[in-house]
Amino acid sequence: MTAAAPTLRPLALTLIASVLLWQLPFGGFVLYPFKLIGTWLHEGSHGLVMALTGAGVDRMEVFADGSGLAHARYPVTRAAQALIAAAGYMGTPLWGVALLAASRSVRGARRALAAGGFLLLGSAVLVVANRFGQVALGVTGAMIVLGAFALPDRWTQIAAHVLAAQACINAVVDIRVLYRPTLFIDGKAVRNSDAHAMALSTFGTDAHWAVWLWASVWLAWSLALLAWLFWVVRRRDAAAALQ
Repeated sequence: MTAAAPTLRPLALTLIASVLLWQLPFGGFVLYPFKLIGTWLHEGSHGLVMALTGAGVDRMEVFADGSGLAHARYPVTRAAQALIAAAGYMGTPLWGVALLAASRSVRGARRALAAGGFLLLGSAVLVVANRFGQVALGVTGAMIVLGAFALPDRWTQIAAHVLAAQACINAVVDIRVLYRPTLFIDGKAVRNSDAHAMALSTFGTDAHWAVWLWASVWLAWSLALLAWLFWVVRRRDAAAALQ
């Protein structure tokens, strides 16, 4: 097995490019596949906690504008509702960290990418209810599986690390909508966000201060995980340079 190339530089370039592209009128098109993956991770995190808390998962939807929904089957306690509400924004960067941890080696990166791709494909068939989500996630999953087996060793690990970084970056970018008075899902304005649900479950109010408090907590969490991810990769690169 060939040694992994240092990956801090492509990760840093990914971060800078992502920040710049989000500020450009058409930059979102370049990042669109990562946006869809981020939405899938977000809604999947909701779904996982729904299953663990007894709420069950009825269906999941991913829309063309990058928004999504996860629907529970049964009502649950306020404590469980809080866990479900927090799962999306706190879970997405954790998946990035998990991908980074699994891709310490080229073999691990291939396995992690293949597992993620097959999960995308499986959820597109079994859980996602709307046609766009089924097709988009199915195609994205197939491309990730293909890349897991077809990419050269060096690029396989870089791809895994870039996807890990994007999971954290998208979590940070997506939290911006929680500070806005109106949230859009599938192009339709809605009032209640995950932060509203969290505020109601914990404080019994969805006043601005409560909503913004939880949005800020989740933003700090995502930034901390992103910084930690870069620190870990930097340490790996330094260790690889000494070998």
